Amino acid sequence: MSGGLALKSDPAPIVASTISRDVQNFDLLIDDMETELGESWGDLHLDEARAFLEQRESVGLEFVAIAVDQQDEGDIGLIGELIRAAKAKGIKVILIANELSTQGLHQLMKLGADDFVPYPLPERALHDAIKRIREPAPGTQPAGDTETSSLDPRPTMDGRSAIFAVQSLAGGTGSTTLAVNLAWELANIDKKRAPSVCLIDFDLQFGSASTFLDLPRREVILEVLSDSQGMDVDAFKQALLDYNGKLSVFTAPSEIIPLDMISPEDVEAVLNLATECFDIVVIDMPTTIVQWTETVLNRVDVFFAMLELDMRCAQNAMRFIRALQSEELPLEKVNFVLNRAPKGLDLNGKSRVKRLADSLGVKISTQLSDGARQVTQSSDHGVPLAEMARKNPMRKDILKLAGNLFEAMLSDAVAR
Repeated sequence: MSGGLALKSDPAPIVASTISRDVQNFDLLIDDMETELGESWGDLHLDEARAFLEQRESVGLEFVAIAVDQQDEGDIGLIGELIRAAKAKGIKVILIANELSTQGLHQLMKLGADDFVPYPLPERALHDAIKRIREPAPGTQPAGDTETSSLDPRPTMDGRSAIFAVQSLAGGTGSTTLAVNLAWELANIDKKRAPSVCLIDFDLQFGSASTFLDLPRREVILEVLSDSQGMDVDAFKQALLDYNGKLSVFTAPSEIIPLDMISPEDVEAVLNLATECFDIVVIDMPTTIVQWTETVLNRVDVFFAMLELDMRCAQNAMRFIRALQSEELPLEKVNFVLNRAPKGLDLNGKSRVKRLADSLGVKISTQLSDGARQVTQSSDHGVPLAEMARKNPMRKDILKLAGNLFEAMLSDAVAR
């Protein structure tokens, strides 16, 4: 056929680029970039990226995906310069890290990287990261309304509220990991009639629940805690942040404050408001035993005490039990949770768990599998395990625990 009609095939505009020492070392990244963007992306070597970002052609880029691994540890300074150069042009930065040290990762995130994805890439991880940088981050407020949460929590279970608290008996036993992921699993436990859930971070000094969910810390938290007994429901709601429309979070303050700054009466007031607004309240406690620990113990339905299979945890658990017994506090509410529990075929490990329970005179009814690196990666990424590693063994154990707690709530309601 002849005539004046001519078909032209213009190349797709480049909207993104990978930056790496050798992109062939990140073959999964190549596949995912092609899936998400087709031919609308390019690749830059670390050494040539800075020069390109200074050119006018770089203005059209929506984002760059900087892929680094252990061999790039010596070039952290150069990579930091690339992040700053991209941010100066309004280009979003997604960091793809393969076994990068925690120190190096934190350094790059502080320089302004907008998102982080571990490598090898979890399923749909790059898709979700691109979606996040294109949308407002969870917990951000509309312009002109920075102090009010968009969430309007309402109890859905006819006032049958429950409170669960999590406390670590030694550093690094995973209490915040359990609190955050348990709250998220409970918020998603029933698709038809999901309970309203509030996560409260009462670790006033080094609470990191907000970090685990990539939420900002807000100065209003300190104001609320300073006047908690005079606070009403509306003020409490304004202090909350919304995570993905399903979980409300009362973060730790933005500044370190003394643990005794709040009194038992203050804690009681916060819990009263929380149970008025929500079906389930999950509390992340400080490692330290404080004056208001007794208040929480008396209010909760279950108090999870986190420990591991080592001598320090065994000794601290014994001291914890003695402290509760001496004050005649409700030890029966305490559920000892063993993190990084031995695997099913580890008979020697199972025997050690039994000896630990016998020596403490308690039952260790909840055991969490070792989630390994994915647990650290999900917390660094600011998402629950269920969103990043659904098949992780620790996530499965927390999901089972959440299901048992929810069933117990429903059974208790029927009994009433």
